[in-house]
Amino acid sequence: MSPSTGRSGGTRPGRRNRRRGRRLRTVDETSAGGLVLDEAHGAAAIIGRLDRRGRLLWSLPKGHIEAGETSEQTAIREVSEETGIESKVLRTLGTIDYWFVAEDRRVHKTVHHFLLEAVGGELSDEDVEVTEVAWVPLGELDDLLAYADERRLVRLALDLLSDGSASSERSGAESA
Repeated sequence: MSPSTGRSGGTRPGRRNRRRGRRLRTVDETSAGGLVLDEAHGAAAIIGRLDRRGRLLWSLPKGHIEAGETSEQTAIREVSEETGIESKVLRTLGTIDYWFVAEDRRVHKTVHHFLLEAVGGELSDEDVEVTEVAWVPLGELDDLLAYADERRLVRLALDLLSDGSASSERSGAESA
């Protein structure tokens, strides 16, 4: 009997364990959403979703741009669908893009974010993709939001609000 190498087989030394012959299809996805404010109460509506490990992650509402929609229209629709809040766009906040793997696809996601003002509706978590919704004081968002890029956009929005330029610089619609 030959001496054991201590390996369980499968891979040779110096080789990474890869899934052979399996190539992921790359797709681009574009979404829109944003930071919706209740300025009278100094709060923002955010959503909580469970991740794969069952942890509740708080984020800004957002979703896919549908055919014929501008990114501003999508942001308004997604805020309404995911939070129950009707809103209007005040200005562009910025764009975040990132990569992830889902369902045997490598996804490049681009999300256009806007600063929005609540104009009606009631907070609701009826959307099946949303676990919880909440009005959160603006000063608590940085500690609560799960994603660094979203926290950066919120800080930008708070800077714009503090210098009074949030509603005076409303941007034109971007088409998707």
